[in-house]
Amino acid sequence: MGNTVVATTNAPSAIGPYSQAILTPQGLVFTAGQIALDPVTGTIVGGGIAEQTARVLANLKAILEAGGSGLQHVIKTTVFLADMHDFAAMNEVYGRSFPETPPARSTVQVSRLPKDVRVEIEAIAYVPR
Repeated sequence: MGNTVVATTNAPSAIGPYSQAILTPQGLVFTAGQIALDPVTGTIVGGGIAEQTARVLANLKAILEAGGSGLQHVIKTTVFLADMHDFAAMNEVYGRSFPETPPARSTVQVSRLPKDVRVEIEAIAYVPR
């Protein structure tokens, strides 16, 4: 039994040769990095880092749920910021999605993100048995 592609219309479609997520036979879900694309319009959400972070987390939630998991089962995230000055605002919105047992996390500033968004987040989660 091999890996399974996870796909949902409740999050933006992949815009390249990759999957929204992969579910492993061991019950782990690895998501692609998500940006602040609205899955209905295909456009970047308006507003600043707070609004973009909220959209990214909504996209991750939809993908994880399509894979049989959810934000409450995330064990690791990586956050990519276009500007580390956005950390506090991103962190406040991020924290609302992980109120009980926040996952391990790395946060890095990068020189540029797809479509010039402010934030991209990827996640690793487990599927409860």
